[in-house]
Order: sequence, then C-alpha cells, then structure tokens
Amino acid sequence: MSAQFDPSMFLAILPEIGLVVLAAVILVLDLVWQDRRCRFLGWITAGGLAVVTVLSVLFARPGAEPMLIFGGMLRLDDTGFIFRLIFLFGATITALFAVDNEGLCQKGEFYMLMLASTLGMSLMASAADLITLFLAIETTSIPLYVLAGFVLRDSKSVEAGIKYLLFGAMTSAITLYGMTLLYGFTGTTQIYEMAAVFGTGQISPVLIGMALLLVVVGFAFKVSAVPFHFWAPDVYQGAPTPVAGYLSTASKAAGFAVLMRVLLVVFPDQSATWMLLVAIMATASMFLGNLLALAQKNIKRLLAYSSIAQAGYILIGVASGSEFGITGSIYYLLGYLFTNLVAFGVVSVLEDAVESTEINAFSGLSRRNPTLALVLLMALLSLGGIPPFAGFFGKLLVFGSAIESGQVWLAIVGILNSIVALYYYLNVLRVIYQGEGGAPYWVSPSWKVALIAGAVGILVLGIVFSPFFGWSQQAAQSLILFN
Repeated sequence: MSAQFDPSMFLAILPEIGLVVLAAVILVLDLVWQDRRCRFLGWITAGGLAVVTVLSVLFARPGAEPMLIFGGMLRLDDTGFIFRLIFLFGATITALFAVDNEGLCQKGEFYMLMLASTLGMSLMASAADLITLFLAIETTSIPLYVLAGFVLRDSKSVEAGIKYLLFGAMTSAITLYGMTLLYGFTGTTQIYEMAAVFGTGQISPVLIGMALLLVVVGFAFKVSAVPFHFWAPDVYQGAPTPVAGYLSTASKAAGFAVLMRVLLVVFPDQSATWMLLVAIMATASMFLGNLLALAQKNIKRLLAYSSIAQAGYILIGVASGSEFGITGSIYYLLGYLFTNLVAFGVVSVLEDAVESTEINAFSGLSRRNPTLALVLLMALLSLGGIPPFAGFFGKLLVFGSAIESGQVWLAIVGILNSIVALYYYLNVLRVIYQGEGGAPYWVSPSWKVALIAGAVGILVLGIVFSPFFGWSQQAAQSLILFN
C-alpha cells in the first residue's frame, strides 16, 4: 500500500519548510535582481521570516502531548516550539540590521547562510536522535563560521572566521566522540531511550561520566561557558557586528536548548554529578566574564565577556535541575535575545557612523541621538538586571531556583557578580551621556524597526511577566516530564 500524506506531519515542520522556501527565493532574487538588491534582499528576508513566525504560531503549535515524528528523529513539543520562535525572531532582527550594513547587504549569500544556520538551530531544538542532533549542529555551525569571516577585506573578520572554525571543529570532534560512546553504551541513537539503558546499572558510572563530560564540552562551547569561552572575545570583535549579535543570542539559545534536553533526558540518574559540574561552570563563567569585562576598552569585546557572564547566569537555572530552574533559564534566554540584539544593534549603528567600536568613540551619544542613547541604556540596564527591564525577572527566576534547590551559595555568587557587572555597564552609560555633542547620527529605517522591536521586547518582558513565564514553564515541563 502507498503511504498516505499526513497534513499534521507537514504542519509539524512548517518553520523548517518556510526557511528552505525563503532561502530558495533569496537565491533566485540574488541571481536575477541586480539593481538595488542591497536594500530589498534584507527587507524580503526579514519579512519572510516574520511571515514564517506568524504561520508557525498559528499552525505549528504542538499538541497537549509531545510526540515523536519522522521515525523518532524529531520531537514535537513546547520546548522545541518556544526555541524555534527565539531563533526566527533573532534571525529577523539580524536581517534588518544587515539591510544597511555595507559589508553584508550586497551579498545574497549572507542571508542564505543565516537562514541555513537558523534551520539548523530549529532542528537542534527539536532533535530526538543523536544523528539528527549532530547533523543539526553542523548545519548550524558551518554557516556561522563563514558569516564570522564574511567581510574578506577586513583582516579581523577573516581572523574571527578562522578562529571560530578551528575551535568549532575541535569541539565538534569531541562532541561526536561523546555521542559515539552514548551509542556504544546504549545500542541506540534515540535520546529518549538512553536513560532506560543507563538505569539498568549494567554500565559503569565511570564510563557514563566520561560520555557526559565529552558531550557537555561541545555544548559548553556553543554557549561560550568557561573554560570553553576562549573563542568568543576575538570572534565577537572581528565578526560583522550584526553577526556577533546573532552569535551571542540565537546560537547561544540553540546550545542551551540541546544542553538542557540532553542532561535532563539522557542523564536523569546522574543529575547530582552534572548539577555540580554545571554549577562550577556557571561560577567560573560569571567571575571570569565580569572581571575581564572591567578592563575592556572595546565595546564588542566588553559585550563578549558580558555574554560569557550571562551564560553563567543562565547556567544557574540549569544547575538547579528543577522545573522552576529550567523555566527561569528559558525566560532568561527570551529576555537576553531582545537585550543583546539591541545592544549589538546600537553598536552597529555607531560603528557605521564613527568607524570605531572603542567605547570612548561613543562619547556624547546622548546629545547626538538621544533615542539611541536611551535604547542602549535600556539594553545595558537589562543586562545588569535592573527593573523594569527583561533582565530583572530573568535573574530573579534563576537566583530563586538556586535557592529552591538548596544551592544558596550559587545564588549569592550570582548576586555578587551582578553588582560587579553593573559597574562596567554604568561606565559605558557614563561615556555616552557625557562629552560634547556634534552632528546627529543617521539611523536607517530598517535599523529603526529592529531597535524599536527589541526595545519593546525588553520592556514587555520586564513588565508583562505572566504570559511569558507561562510559556517558559510549558517548555520546561516538556523537558522535565518526558516519559
């Protein structure tokens, strides 16, 4: 008998289909549309991503019960759905920032690579099989290596791409070795079948711990957690600024999506071990990121070290191992998406105007463009966890989860580091609100749309708490209650 077409299967992968179709459209337009393609390709990409996002919300929402599709390769649940929306929104904002970026907008391949990476992230968040997971990681990573070194006339960009490629290739090999051990120990590539095999007690805890460590290495690299953070400052500084923002938000969220799913699903009986391991990484990431950020004179390097510290805060929720902690981490990622995209977006605007990313070059911003200064103020205060911005509730949730799980020391470490971080965020604000004025900075329409959308997101997540917390809780429940 011939297989019958199942419409629900089509709707389940609607976001991925939309990304492939949009990439094909961009490819055709780039080939046939030579005049003025710079501006229109970016707008078409952003508009197409917005349409895919809306269609996903309307038609691709998972049912009440999670389900495995395509022979168990993908899992349709609230976790994957929420992270899909994060990736789609991050790509939309990035496309808008690229519209008037001289080094990016004239290349249709930039938008295609970004869409391909977004497709890989979407598959990462929903992967239920090791083979699918590894292919999704590589589909995400390879375009990002190219995007980091996309501006060939800029030696720093090329250097960033090469460094990211070399470090990424190394960690991919380590991750693949860990996955190989998981398959060898359990005899299956299905993520949701491995815990039962480990639970029989027939496999040495030492061997399980070895596989756990190797897998965590790869995912810690994706989220730029210490000690696998060393690539981030150089790559963020050298990469085109919109790409750096995309790396620090969407790519980081994809790494956390996989990290949480694998730890909670594959290693539930080893929770005490990985909770301690993640807590140590969180502590090291917060201290190293914040302390090294204090000495930075370049805003992109400062945001890179800030991103390392932010990964530490998010890891606090993961280290709790509880539904509340995972909820806090997901909520934090939602707020962090808007916040860091806005921060890098403002830097992109100023870099285009003053041709520098040194902090002192932004002196007097408040007099030259008060709106830009206000938006950057919102982003930096949100990163610092100051109400009424998104970062406040994110930090409140992850610190609360640490206290709930008995890790009071970890919450104290997080609070102390938040105080340290406020110093360098306020120092940047001091620079932009001091100094002499000058000619106003020009902000293109696409940048205005992106910055407004991000600023609204920062405010909404910091004021309208309940619905977003509910969505984050649903996503956490899909991970915790996986059986």
